[in-house]
Amino acid sequence: MYNETAYALGTNSCIIRDIAEYGARRAAEIGDENVFNFTIGNPSLPTPPEVTRAIVDILRDTDNLALHSYTPAIGDADCRKAIAADLKARYGGDISAEDLFIGCGASPELAAVFQAVSFPGAEIVALAPYFPEYRPFVEAAGAKFVVVPPDMPTFQICTDAVEAALTPNTAAVIVNSPNNPAGTVYTEQSLVALADLLRRKAAEYGHPIYLVSDDPYRELTYGGVEAVFLPKLYDDTVVCYSYSKSLTLPGERIGYIYVPKACADSKAIYAAICGAARAIGHICAPSLWQKVIARCAHLRPDLSDYDRNRRALYEGLTKAGYEVAKPDGAFYMFVKAPGGNSVAFAEKAKKYDLFIVPGDDFGCPEYFRLCYCGPLEKIQKSLPIFEKLMEE
Repeated sequence: MYNETAYALGTNSCIIRDIAEYGARRAAEIGDENVFNFTIGNPSLPTPPEVTRAIVDILRDTDNLALHSYTPAIGDADCRKAIAADLKARYGGDISAEDLFIGCGASPELAAVFQAVSFPGAEIVALAPYFPEYRPFVEAAGAKFVVVPPDMPTFQICTDAVEAALTPNTAAVIVNSPNNPAGTVYTEQSLVALADLLRRKAAEYGHPIYLVSDDPYRELTYGGVEAVFLPKLYDDTVVCYSYSKSLTLPGERIGYIYVPKACADSKAIYAAICGAARAIGHICAPSLWQKVIARCAHLRPDLSDYDRNRRALYEGLTKAGYEVAKPDGAFYMFVKAPGGNSVAFAEKAKKYDLFIVPGDDFGCPEYFRLCYCGPLEKIQKSLPIFEKLMEE
């Protein structure tokens, strides 16, 4: 006997990783220089030298037992204090270490938050396009996953569509800006409209509707665009953050959950997050990386390489006739598939060892996702293939 839901998840793996792994196999067969793999969002910027120095100093200066011991379940106090100080310096407000839970990356943080805010019959709303793993996280929390289509072709928030999706069972709305997969940065105007709507509906329903802000790309914006820090607009916000992208540490699984004091039932929500993380088994985040973040929380990435790639890919694709949602953040581009079927288009691209991710699992089947955090030379060499596919 086994859990059939878990079996289904285990045997129907993430399409992003499936295509990425196929691309890696092809690279081993024919040479990496002949493969154009735009699938997985593995950041390619060098880890900041300050991070490397911090690691070396910590390893050299910290007692071995202290270095590798468990931290408190909610996270090391120095780490939480450093993050709180950084957030307060950037955004102001009453932010303290007691508002923070150190998590093992954004995925278990999101899973814990969805469990914490769910109640019997709860519904959690995602704005398409969305990160595909939201669905299993939400459903594992016992909630219903509700998808709202975007305002096309800008991929901004369609407030009317959000309102149509809300019911008295709505527990939360997920906001991911900058967005994976579209690279869209939601405007302050659209977020203010969303916040006003949620306040009005929460008063009508007689319970809070939380905004769950999935923030791993917050620092990755271009051309003077800034991502709004949602707690400044809406009190009932819970922030999930990862240092995977900002400090190029995806494999270290380190981040935080921030529950503002102004958030409705903040102490109870924080306690529920702690309990959910305990049930999931993601407590006591890695001690070494908590010590690193305590020293490096203030660092910001140099995005010049990503911005160069973004401009080269966008200009090349639009010149070839593709309809592209121009990204202002993250390192993804969402492109309308010629013919309107992204799965069929991705299969055609495979013939040229060009690997892209269809948009079906993101909630937008007419589009495909490109990740442009790889070498510029690969982007430039891929453009004639995209042109050939458009001609076909």
